[in-house]
Amino acid sequence: MVPTGKSGRSGSAKVSKAVAELPRQVREELSRRLRRNKGAFRSGDVQVVEGPLLRRAVGASALGNCMEWFDFGVYSYLAATLGKVFFPGASPGAQVISSFATFAAAFVVRPLGGLVFGPLGDRLGRQKVLATTMIMMAAGTFAIGLIPSYGSIGIAAPILLLIARMVQGFSTGGEYGGATTFVAEYSPDRRRGFLSSWLDFGTFVGYALGSALVTLLNLALTDDQMLAWGWRLPFLIAGPLGVIGLYMRLKLEESPAFQQQLDDHEKTLAQESAGGEFKTIVTRHWRPLLICMGLVLLYNVTNYMVTGFLPTYQTETLHRSSGTADVLVLLGMVWIVLLITFIGRYSDRVGRRPIYGFSAAAMIVLAVPAFQLIKMDGFWPPLSGVLILSTLLACFAAPSAATLPALFPTAVRYAAMGIGFNIAVAAFGGTTPLVTEALVNITGDDLMPAYYLMLAGVIGLVTVRFLPETAQVPLNGSQPMVGSREEQQELITTSKELYRVSAERSGDGDSPASATT
Repeated sequence: MVPTGKSGRSGSAKVSKAVAELPRQVREELSRRLRRNKGAFRSGDVQVVEGPLLRRAVGASALGNCMEWFDFGVYSYLAATLGKVFFPGASPGAQVISSFATFAAAFVVRPLGGLVFGPLGDRLGRQKVLATTMIMMAAGTFAIGLIPSYGSIGIAAPILLLIARMVQGFSTGGEYGGATTFVAEYSPDRRRGFLSSWLDFGTFVGYALGSALVTLLNLALTDDQMLAWGWRLPFLIAGPLGVIGLYMRLKLEESPAFQQQLDDHEKTLAQESAGGEFKTIVTRHWRPLLICMGLVLLYNVTNYMVTGFLPTYQTETLHRSSGTADVLVLLGMVWIVLLITFIGRYSDRVGRRPIYGFSAAAMIVLAVPAFQLIKMDGFWPPLSGVLILSTLLACFAAPSAATLPALFPTAVRYAAMGIGFNIAVAAFGGTTPLVTEALVNITGDDLMPAYYLMLAGVIGLVTVRFLPETAQVPLNGSQPMVGSREEQQELITTSKELYRVSAERSGDGDSPASATT
């Protein structure tokens, strides 16, 4: 009960201060829930995620994502070499475009992967699907390392490369949506930005490891050795890495608490999925779907510009050595890894919208100067340009895994993420290296990539205008989540005062009494 008398006034004032300090979006959402419940929260209304389970869930998802995106990212850094291996009869420019076209082909099937894996994830549980995507990605990447060159089997070589890439793309269609959904659903509301940012931390660690390996190979081997057999090594490593990632995800599935949480939702999810989940998403959730696609466009155009296009842009357009180009991008990846969790934590304090909005505006202003620096001679000016783009990428990546799942209710979250995320990535993200390389070749203007980034920044600003603030807000369809029993009791106490204040404003004289029972 809320204390009365002098000490009661002191306690009430203390709790009122706690209510006043809640972010506006949190007060509004909690007030809606309290009015719906017709009373304050009880212990059964607030979910506590124990520390060991939370660390295991976040750690396994981030490690699995690291393995997955190591496999997927290696292709970016070997694009020029693969063009020579699989398209030897073409001109150097056509080789690169052909290699990027094969890279982009994987994104064509990503929406199909999302359409298949999304409903399965909503019906069967997140981890079963994530284990499957891990196996498929590792198999597709490992297969690339075994494909004979064009000189050995002719046209069959690029066809097999295309098939392997499409297997990668299909599996990745179910990966990010599932991983973000899983981590977001396990994260306490107050720390969702920070904890979810570890997922993209794993992504960029994977990218960095892939970049570092290719960089070492380029430094250690001659061009002839790289063309003959060196390019195969990063792909062949995918096998053991896939086994490690699969082990981590299967180990997490054995957790009884995690399985119990799945059981609580499975019946409803299965009924909804079987009854026309896609129609529900398109007709009832079209607005958050468009917001999701706009944010994904902003994030992934920048992502694939830095990770997929910059290495080849520097070697083929600026005629730098592959070693220098790879080192510059690798340093950019390391910088992102250092920044991303701090930005994720900061988004929990100031909100997701300010992070996105400020960074999108900065993209419009800084894209051309960044590329002008990258074009300059020497080491430090190009590095400065890469670090500018990497900082912007970190600002887009850090809040994404917390923001995107929060747009959708639990029953359709995995499938909606699969649709929105993968359509946007397929149409705009994965095609970024291909489109920008083609624009540079057609126009002769090596600042076309900067203009492309500016366009993405404009679309991002428009999207942020309609983005609801979800920092510290419970997920739609989920109970409020906290990280300890103390936080649970604190939220219950705060809810009593919040319900009392809400009831007084509505003029309901009887409701406050129920808040104290």
